[in-house]
Amino acid sequence: MSSENKLHAFVRGEIVPLDQAYLHVSDLSIQRGYGVFDFLKIINGRPLFLEDYLARFYASATRMHLAVPLSEDALKTTIYRLIELNRLPMAGMKIILTGGYSDSGYDIGDPSLLIIQQPLRLPGQALRERGLKVITHDYVREVPTVKTINYSMGIRLINKIKENGADDVLYHREGLVTEFPRCNFFIVKQDGTVVTPAEDVLRGITRKHVLELAGRTYKVVEGAVTLDDIRQASEAFLTSTTKRILPVVQVDDVVIGNGKPGAVTLSLLQDLIQLEEREA
Repeated sequence: MSSENKLHAFVRGEIVPLDQAYLHVSDLSIQRGYGVFDFLKIINGRPLFLEDYLARFYASATRMHLAVPLSEDALKTTIYRLIELNRLPMAGMKIILTGGYSDSGYDIGDPSLLIIQQPLRLPGQALRERGLKVITHDYVREVPTVKTINYSMGIRLINKIKENGADDVLYHREGLVTEFPRCNFFIVKQDGTVVTPAEDVLRGITRKHVLELAGRTYKVVEGAVTLDDIRQASEAFLTSTTKRILPVVQVDDVVIGNGKPGAVTLSLLQDLIQLEEREA
């Protein structure tokens, strides 16, 4: 990127060049990995579903006893200022709130608010046509309804994912499926019912919109999904801000349906793309 279009970030009350965006070593994100964040997509200079993401961000902060140092209106103003400065047609924006600078390395200080915007590339057609192979792991995130910065387990499992020739890992607890490290999970039953886990999961914003879109055509259920349900499913897919909807065609050694992306999955993806285009 040319110097005249250098990216900027917001760090503890100031907008600075991204290469000068630092935190002190006393910050609790460094000392203890304590903080929350949210991540939204920007298309043509417009942050998609901004109200949804900010509502979840403020709720996460409250659950973790962190005071956001900006009001929602001031935060929106800062977000749009960064969008104007960075001039990225397709981007992802991460809003992070940490436990702040802590003299003890344990007690919460004045929370550090950071906003980072960087270019974003969405999954290509080839991946959508191939579908994903995933493995499973028995684990439930700590405080699963909060979007914390603690991704230790997901990062620890990267090598295992690669060793198994897989694309991602699906968490479950004793056979009860929850979520991916960064995505929500759905199955389509043989009768066409679209189901997503309801307990111990982050309420994804894309998940929310997919449930609304699916409900126009199919029966939708937020409820229990087991590993056995996956074996019996006709389709499976994941949802996230950056991945939109991607088909899951294999879970461990179980091939889903006919091993190819399903019609319900691909139809919902087109509906989601149209929704995003209207929003943008």
